[in-house]
Amino acid sequence: MTGSILFQAIVFLTGAIICVSLAKKVGLSSVIGYLLAGVLIGPYVFGFIGNEGEDILHFAEFGVVVMLFLIGLEIEPKNFWNMRKTILGMGGIQVGGTMLLSYILFTLLGFEWKVALVISMAVALSSTAIAMQTIKEKGLMDTTFGTSSFSILLFQDIIVIFMLGFIPLLSNSDGNASAENHSTSSNLIDNLPIGLQTLAIILSVVLIIVAGRYLIVPILRKIAKTDVRELLIASAFLIVFGISFLMEYVGLSPALGAFLGGVVLSNSEFKHELESTLEPFKNLLLGLFFMAVGASINFVVIANSPLTIGGILVAVILLKAIVLYITGRIFKLKLDQNILLTCSLAQIGEFAFVLLSFAFGLNLLNQDQMDMLLVITALSMSLTPIIGILNERFILPKIGTKQSVKRPMDHIAKSQKIILVGFGHFGSTIGRFLRSHGVEATILDHDSNRVDFLRKMGFEVYYGDATRLDLLESAGIAEAKILICATNKIAVSKAIGKIIKDKYPHVEFMIRTKNRYDAYELLNLGNENIYRESLETSLTLAKDVLSKMGFRKYTLNRQVQNFIKYDEDSLRRLSSEPKDEKNYIFKAKIELEQQEKFLNEDFKRGVVEYDSHWDSEHIRKVLDKTKDQ
Repeated sequence: MTGSILFQAIVFLTGAIICVSLAKKVGLSSVIGYLLAGVLIGPYVFGFIGNEGEDILHFAEFGVVVMLFLIGLEIEPKNFWNMRKTILGMGGIQVGGTMLLSYILFTLLGFEWKVALVISMAVALSSTAIAMQTIKEKGLMDTTFGTSSFSILLFQDIIVIFMLGFIPLLSNSDGNASAENHSTSSNLIDNLPIGLQTLAIILSVVLIIVAGRYLIVPILRKIAKTDVRELLIASAFLIVFGISFLMEYVGLSPALGAFLGGVVLSNSEFKHELESTLEPFKNLLLGLFFMAVGASINFVVIANSPLTIGGILVAVILLKAIVLYITGRIFKLKLDQNILLTCSLAQIGEFAFVLLSFAFGLNLLNQDQMDMLLVITALSMSLTPIIGILNERFILPKIGTKQSVKRPMDHIAKSQKIILVGFGHFGSTIGRFLRSHGVEATILDHDSNRVDFLRKMGFEVYYGDATRLDLLESAGIAEAKILICATNKIAVSKAIGKIIKDKYPHVEFMIRTKNRYDAYELLNLGNENIYRESLETSLTLAKDVLSKMGFRKYTLNRQVQNFIKYDEDSLRRLSSEPKDEKNYIFKAKIELEQQEKFLNEDFKRGVVEYDSHWDSEHIRKVLDKTKDQ
């Protein structure tokens, strides 16, 4: 019964729900929850999942495949080219430096030079799955640390292609490896001479690029014409499965192929459709991958050589951390951003499983070496979230840019104290407009590089997490009149809102939201000043469309204000409905009908009552027409 796929599915899902819920409840990353679930259900604790951990891991790697396909979709070739200096510079220094130090370390430990070289390649790679998941969870993708991590990981993902092409050249085999290791292999290149193996790898990459442009996109266009949603979903999975199978068939990493496929399709009109289709599956499959990593930790191997494995594990993490820190210093990352980078990428990544398995298949590694390295890889991945938490709790609070630069402020700034959280595109527009009217805002931002830049521009800025009470107090929340939350992270808005409600109720709280559903959540928590980021922009565009069709601008401006008023009233009435979908849809339809009815009545009444109020554009057209006559 325990071997049943349904039973295993139940075990995995139950473990994920329980452990991830507990991890989030105590403020830990979801990755830790998944890893813990994997350890508990694995063969060495409760034993719900047997010794088929390696097979589970191979299946679970499909989560990494889907993730890299989606990452590829986000990287347009033009943007990739613009990032080339950061990718090649940071990535090249990190991979080259780590490989060199690792090679020296494992040679000194007595490993044969070919084995040491293969291991150094694996050690140089970090975990894209763990690092990117953590960065996105914490909303740090737009920070210097986030972009630097992405550049290094992207370089690693690309260099794996060349590593896998180079490893066969280290093999003493002529391609006819021992029957023991290759009897069950289905790789196309196994029985080819070494030179042709490398050529097959290069040709497979070229095939993906050509097929993406001249085969996949035309097929998707034909499928889209059927207007059947399920076919597009099936097509998205077919693309990922097909590319992954091709890569696996030639002995390459399926995830790398999926990444290349994503880059090729990033300029197609189906980019957003593919993203929205695969995103929900990606998160679930990544969770399965983390659980499989936890289940694959072989505690028997650890028990047999605890000091050796522990020593190598610590040495590898420290070695990678040193190289990463030096890389950050070379590229002038601020101390806090550099430490985040160092702690996030100091593990060995999922592609190490691929490289080591490939080398093992070519008889470059023996069974004992393979078992030990797989355990070290899994342990380093498992320790990463814990290192990250220690960094956040004990190191980051004591370093970084914490004190504000004192500068004289205008009288109006002192009498109307404003705190602005987040200075990205949205927040900077607010800050600049306020400043142009003589109103200074105290700015809080979590990117120290941006903080330094803003200070040079003359802004009063604090670095740090705005959900921390001590930071808000340092920024002067006790004397503030208004706090503006300009981030698009609802978790940050909710946390700040709770602090204001509990300790500083006199402060007016004004919040940016991405959509209606975030607005509903904030309204239900008692927040009133909600600003949806796309509302007025979309209405401005619609107003300009109607203006070009002959409607008068004066009437349209008045109608825009009416629309906002009716929509805001509707938003508040509907805020208690979303949890019951059927009831919400019914109420929302009634609200929309009422809105359209009121707007139509306002329009008809406005044309009659205010017909004499011509806008300047209308007057100009009339005058031009008179001149022509």
